[in-house]
Amino acid sequence: MQHCAASFEHSAVRPVPIKVITVSSKSKSAGQACASEWSAKLSRYTAVESINVKNNPLNAKDTAVAVKNEGSRVLKHITPTTDHVVCLDERGRDVTSMDMARLLADASSNGVKNLVFLIGGPFGHSQEVRQSSQDTIRLSRCVLNHSVAHIVLMEQLYRAWTILKKEPYHH
Repeated sequence: MQHCAASFEHSAVRPVPIKVITVSSKSKSAGQACASEWSAKLSRYTAVESINVKNNPLNAKDTAVAVKNEGSRVLKHITPTTDHVVCLDERGRDVTSMDMARLLADASSNGVKNLVFLIGGPFGHSQEVRQSSQDTIRLSRCVLNHSVAHIVLMEQLYRAWTILKKEPYHH
């Protein structure tokens, strides 16, 4: 862990705006309130935008059709030429807090305009959404509800920035 921290020492990290696109019902919840708290903390370091895409927007009976419809709506919020898209998925690669810091630092050094994180709905992401992603990660070996995933993601992004800025939040 110390070795990774040292690699951040000599480089300034340009704030890359973060967009989190979540497929879910639009109900207000304690989870959304908690994610908003972390988003407010994260906004000290970079611009943060959260977008909600309604799950199963056409009330399809077939889950494959529902996922495809959700995916079409998610893709409308992505600009392929400028966005670096990270899909959160149970089959993604495991990441540590240091890996998240490296992801932010790499996005900065590679001139990424926006860093976009995708949180899928109850049945995951469409094939089109997966194909639009440059990276696929998982926040846990457990499958997480979209609200929990959003909270964990926001906290880890905040933690990653504190690592990059060498602030005392991360031990």
